[in-house]
Amino acid sequence: MRDTAGDLQHLHALCEHGRMNWSEPEHAWTAKPLDVVEALTHEGFAEYKREETRSRRDRPPTGGVWQGLNSETGAVASAIWVRRASDTDPMVFIDIDGEPFDGSLR
Repeated sequence: MRDTAGDLQHLHALCEHGRMNWSEPEHAWTAKPLDVVEALTHEGFAEYKREETRSRRDRPPTGGVWQGLNSETGAVASAIWVRRASDTDPMVFIDIDGEPFDGSLR
């Protein structure tokens, strides 16, 4: 994955401020999906798909998917989240242009 100086700075900032934390056993992030989506939007990805799943209309989403396209580079970003009953923040899987984002590339 391309990650030159300045790239993905908003995602890295979420990590640095403790708003997105890596969970090695799940190979996923724990974060608020809206924080991740907003960071990806600030990275230049424009939303083209967003879906949420709910067990009932009056309940918060139990999961969802967001995809965005960077029209300048043609890169696609995806965020998929799943809320488990015991989690305060959902597990979020982030993929940028076909590569998982695990925060190790800076």
